[in-house]
Order: sequence, then structure tokens, then C-alpha cells
Amino acid sequence: MTGWIPRIKLNTIHAKLLATYLMLTAFGTSLMAGYILWSFHGYFMRTRQADLENWTNALGESVADALEEQDISRVKILVQRYGAPQTVTLRVFNAKGSLLATSDPKLDKQVVDWYKVPGMQEAFQNYAAQGVSKGVLTNEDRLYIARPIERNGQFLGVLRMSITLAQFQRQFVSVIWSVLGTLALTILLCALISSRFARSLSKPIEIMRNFAIRLGSGHFGDRLIIQQNNELDQLAAELNRMSERLASLDQERRVFLANVSHELRTPISNVQVTVDALKGGAYEEPQLRDRFFQTIESETKRLSRLIHDLLDLGRLEAGVTELEAQIISLRGLINRAVNAVEPRMQAAGVSVQVNVAELQLMGDPERLLQAILNLLDNAIKHSHPNSQVLISGYSEGKQAIIQIQDQGKGITEGDLPRIFEQFYTTDPSRQGDGNGLGLAIAKRIIEAHKGSITASSFPNQGATFIISLPLKI
Repeated sequence: MTGWIPRIKLNTIHAKLLATYLMLTAFGTSLMAGYILWSFHGYFMRTRQADLENWTNALGESVADALEEQDISRVKILVQRYGAPQTVTLRVFNAKGSLLATSDPKLDKQVVDWYKVPGMQEAFQNYAAQGVSKGVLTNEDRLYIARPIERNGQFLGVLRMSITLAQFQRQFVSVIWSVLGTLALTILLCALISSRFARSLSKPIEIMRNFAIRLGSGHFGDRLIIQQNNELDQLAAELNRMSERLASLDQERRVFLANVSHELRTPISNVQVTVDALKGGAYEEPQLRDRFFQTIESETKRLSRLIHDLLDLGRLEAGVTELEAQIISLRGLINRAVNAVEPRMQAAGVSVQVNVAELQLMGDPERLLQAILNLLDNAIKHSHPNSQVLISGYSEGKQAIIQIQDQGKGITEGDLPRIFEQFYTTDPSRQGDGNGLGLAIAKRIIEAHKGSITASSFPNQGATFIISLPLKI
């Protein structure tokens, strides 16, 4: 099964990524906009404050000259010339705090106490004061400066100038709306870009999630197609390998169950047929009865061996079999195996030649004996009469090498890669009385000892099994 592509829908990953991008964008642009507005406002206020200082410095000299000469009319002319009631207000006070001249006489007539006006108290104490405050008897914001008038160390009075901020505030509001509009447009554009970017990240993740869900529901063998040129490609490749492996394992499981069912059904059916025959009257004939009982015994033993081998294989594959760690003499291990199968070899007309070096291994002697017995059993079953089984053992680096070679028909090239599979048997001429589990069990035992086993064969020259096991260090 290839080319499967799941249906995509908007998911929480996309929403979370998009929300994260938008929050970061909004936060960053808002900070930048706030900084720009704050900088603009501060720059304007500093500029206007500097202008006020320059204007009052120049006017202060002229007003000081007039006050020194006690020319009040000249002071009023200066105030009226440079003051404007709506925008720029000028006031001049004498040293006693009396108002001498003002650019807004109508408003100033209502003032009862000039010391309460911001900046005046400091100025009459011979300190300059400046800042932002509400207008005199009005509610508008104004920028003001109040400074003492001195000449030759003599305090002559106070000059107070203020300018309205209403026009600047209107302009500043216009600037704020322009910045907010730009900010909204920027966030909108970033939202579109972020949505596309978030989807490019969330889409393959969603595909892999759905793919994993399908694997979990048993749809093995599907392939995942993602083209991102990043780590997601590697993850997709691993998921594909996992899918293929699960499909292979599922197929092996199905074949295993089918083989187990077949292997169990045969002896059970034979026993059932024999029992039915005995019930049908065969029991009364001694010769036939003995033959039927022998059949039942043979099939029962066969069934027992099969169940024992299945349990062994299951424990080995599950890794629950505990292996003993003992020092083993390789020569002694091979001699035990040969002694155990010697009666069968004699009955089959097969001899054995052993050439094993004195080497020491570390492992479970009974399990390793079982593996070698399975290999010898396979060699005996497939050897020609009057042939020989050759067993050799030697060291190669840090490994002990064991070779078991028979002189039978050999294994075909097509069968060779599968001989260690469970229940696998070759062509009928090589089938014996086994159940196809012996080589599989031997392989699992060898691998449990951190070793390996391979097989080779040439037509009509027999088969050779090579075992490699770590030597005792």
C-alpha cells in the first residue's frame, strides 16, 4: 500500500502556532509604536521648552531694561507685541508681586492670588520654574516657564510665559491614529503571513498524527509523503520504516498463526481419527489396536514437542528466558552434543568428524547445547546414507567459530535466506519429521548469547552452518 495521504483539517497546533506568532507580532509592533510615540512626544516637549527658554531669555533682557528705567508703558508694549491671548500668554510682575502687564487682561482680572499659579512661588523666590499645567482659570493644558528678572544682582520682578498645547495634542492624536492604523495593517499582514507559515509547520505534523493513528488502528504498510527538507522529512522516513516493519511483523504473525494452526491440527486430527476407529470396533483386533495405540503415542509426542518448541521460541523472542553465565569448554560442549545424537547417526548411516580447538566461552551450556543439537538434527535429517558430518571449532579474533557441514543435497538459493524463519521448510526432498522450528530456535539462542549464525550451500555439496560466539575474556 503506497501513496496514502490523509485528509487535512485545521487543528489546534495550527491555532496555537498562529496565536503565538500574532501575539509576538502584536507585542513587538506595539512596543515599537509606543516607543515611537513616546519619543515623538518627548522630542516635541523638549523642543517647545527650549523655545520658551530662548524667548523668555530675550524678552527678559528687554523687560529688565524697561523695569530698571521704570518705563511700565514700554513693558506693556512688549507684552502686547509678543503675547497672543489664545496661544501665547505673557505676564510681567513687579518685585512685590503685582501684575504690571498681561496679554490677556480680561482673564487675569479674575485671578485673586498669583502665588497659587504654578511656577510663580518659585520665581518670586528667585528660582526659575517650568513644566506643564492647566491654564490660569481654564482647563486646557499649557507649557509654561516662570523666571525672575534681575539686573546687576537686583530682583526686579517675574516674567511668566505659557503656550497652549491644544494644537499639538490635536496633531498628536492624528499621529496616534496614523500609527494605530499602520499597526493594525501590519498585524493583519503578519497574520496572513503567520497563518501560511503556521500551516506549513502544522500540516505535516497533522499528517503524521493521522498516520500514527492509522498505524495504531492496524493499517500497516501505508506510506507517508512529506516534502519539507528538514527534520520532519527524517521523522516521516522513520515512520515509514516503522510502518513497513509493522506490516512485516503483522504478516509474520499471520503466517505464524496459520502454521501453528496447521501443525497442531495435523496430530490432533490423526489422534481423533484413530480414537474414532478404535470406538468403531478396531479395538477388538489386537494387531490393529496396537498399531493405532502406537499412532496415538507418536502423534502425542509430536504434539508435545511442538508445544515445547513453541514455548521455547516464545520465551526467547520475548527475552524472558534467563541465561546462565558459566565458563564453557567448546570442545566439551561439542562432545556432549555428538554423544547425544550418536545413536541416531548410526541408525541413519552417518558418521561424524570432529576437529574442535580447546576454547572457552561464557554462556548457558544447556541452551547452547540445545542450539547445536538442533543444527546436528538438521544435518542428520538431510545427509545422504554413508555420508559424513564435519564439525570444526576455532578462534578468529575475539570470536569462537563453529562450523557444522553435512554432505546432503544442499539448500537452494531461493530457500537459503528463509531457513531460519519459523515453520519454514524447503522442498519436499529435504522435509523430515521436524516442525520447522529447530533452526529458528537455534538462531534465537545464538543471538541471545551476542553471537550470530549464517548458512551457505552449494548444489549437491551439502549445507554449512557457521556459528560465531564471543570468547571468554
